[in-house]
Amino acid sequence: MKRTGALQLLVVLVAVAVVLVPAAVRADEMPKNVVIIGWDGAQRDHLHEMIARNEVPNLMALAKQGALVAIDVVTGATDTKAGWAQIVSGYAPEKTGVYSNKNYQSIPVGYTIFERVEERFGPENIATIAVVGKSGNVGAAPPGRIPLEQFEKKMARQKKIDKKQPGKGGFQGLDVVEEDGKKFVETPAQPHYNASLAMDLFTNAVGENEKVAKLALENLEKCRDKPFVMFVHFWDPDHTGHAHGENSQQYTDAIKDDDMWTGKIVEKLKELGLYEKTLIYIAVDHGFNEGEQGHSYAPYVFLATNDPAVTRDGVREDIAPTILKHLGFELSKIEPPLDGIPLDEPAPERKAPAEKPGAVSAGKAPTEKASDTEAAPAKPKPRKKRSADAPAKARAGK
Repeated sequence: MKRTGALQLLVVLVAVAVVLVPAAVRADEMPKNVVIIGWDGAQRDHLHEMIARNEVPNLMALAKQGALVAIDVVTGATDTKAGWAQIVSGYAPEKTGVYSNKNYQSIPVGYTIFERVEERFGPENIATIAVVGKSGNVGAAPPGRIPLEQFEKKMARQKKIDKKQPGKGGFQGLDVVEEDGKKFVETPAQPHYNASLAMDLFTNAVGENEKVAKLALENLEKCRDKPFVMFVHFWDPDHTGHAHGENSQQYTDAIKDDDMWTGKIVEKLKELGLYEKTLIYIAVDHGFNEGEQGHSYAPYVFLATNDPAVTRDGVREDIAPTILKHLGFELSKIEPPLDGIPLDEPAPERKAPAEKPGAVSAGKAPTEKASDTEAAPAKPKPRKKRSADAPAKARAGK
């Protein structure tokens, strides 16, 4: 009897193991590759002026195969943290906790495109890569602490920046803790921290476009033999817009540079025999205030793609569902439900108003200014001393 019982138990355990181990994905079920190319801070009207002068030929070559559509920002701030959090997740800020450069947390575990493809297809079957020009605003650092004195110096510097370039700066108010007589400001994990733990590569603070593009091209070479989802983030238009203004020649040149390096990525895909297997999406997080050096309310951007399924204008959170659908996901089964709607499906009109709700008057900047500098908080509130937190989990590759 004991032997029979042991045999029955073994059969049950094997059956459970079979259920728990995910089935291998067949080669014919693997998705197309996806490359998301970020043109940070590229204003839609400025782009159309450049199209009329034939200054973005590589973007237009993609659009001729697919589409160039208007994208409006209707939820979240018109800034970097809010923008890329929405684009890679398909959720409004109420679900990600990333409202703006000032008010954010790490996107919850499992919410990004990168994590979803890793889970569905298996880490060994697909590569997920992000090569990012910016640092903190497209960052993946764990929670941390800043000495209060250092924080206050940053605050003083930021006030000067805000006064000179309204709409550029700002910090998020957080808690102050005291340990061994020293005070610290606690900072949250950056938006892409959780996603980075599941990815093959997440590297940011790479810098100017050329460095970003060269690193992206190197990684395309490494991924030639298996499917991949890659995010390539060019920061130059945003960086240049803050320095010289939206109507400057420098801003135009920065967008030209985005287009040139986008063309290099397309060339590499063709050289590797991967272009026909790859969907490319040029996405933008926010625009720029017309003629100004900030983007306190700049909701008018665009999406350019070689994906012929894209058929309509949309909003920022529509981009992730579009990509996930074409990667073979059943969107109705995603939890929590996505806030965006794929750009090949009908949707109610969602347009950004000409002026941000709550703005003081027509033609004036709204009272809440978007930030695009490194996030650190506005005057924190002290609280009682507590024991030190456990060390934050370090980022790790697979």
